[in-house]
Amino acid sequence: MSATSPGVSISSAVPEHVAVIMDGNGRWAGRRALPRHAGHKAGVKAARSAVETCAESGVKCLTLFAFSSENWRRPREEVGALMALFVEVLKRETEELHRNNIRLRFIGDRPSLGKRLAQRIAAAEALTADNTGLDLNVAMAYGGRWDIVEAARRAAERVAAGELSPADISEETIRGHLALGDCPDPDLLIRTGGEHRISNFLLWNLAYAEVFFTPTLWPDFSNADIDAAFSFYRERQRRFGRTAEQLEARSC
Repeated sequence: MSATSPGVSISSAVPEHVAVIMDGNGRWAGRRALPRHAGHKAGVKAARSAVETCAESGVKCLTLFAFSSENWRRPREEVGALMALFVEVLKRETEELHRNNIRLRFIGDRPSLGKRLAQRIAAAEALTADNTGLDLNVAMAYGGRWDIVEAARRAAERVAAGELSPADISEETIRGHLALGDCPDPDLLIRTGGEHRISNFLLWNLAYAEVFFTPTLWPDFSNADIDAAFSFYRERQRRFGRTAEQLEARSC
């Protein structure tokens, strides 16, 4: 858990946007003398449970870090197995997500994922596009630095086209061109697996997120862990640059 001491409770009961770094699949498998791919398969069950729990709890947006831009450096066999698993999961889960009114969206360097997976992604997004429940964002072949560079490139293209003056580029301009530019910034980041870093995930968007670290490996992540993360969130004092005294005065 974050080492920062909790402040006055002013957070809402449930975060509007939760982001999750799903870490620990490989170690979970290794501890059971199983191949790493078995850990990734077990992680799918944990993801399904997290989606269901967040939807039932009233979370509006859930963003899962499924495959980073740096993960391409992993062994070819593991990457290939992961891509095949993603195709399988989309084929199996999309209809269920649609029946539960969940809107599915993928962010990241989509062309790098290959034609077969890209087609599955496009079909899943099209099927669920009009759903009004939980927004489920899945980050694949995604990196926070890549995201910011892409946003800057799109802003530069608008300048070159005469649609935008360089003097008018603001934080909101860049934010609007980010992969999650139409979503509220995450209120809570959860990272499983015991590591204490954000690993190039949503670098811009996480500027003011509360960060909850847990040693639980992702396949073992349960409703009890979500409850612990939400409890941690409720205890945070979210000041956004103000002092505690200012916040207390505003609440009076």
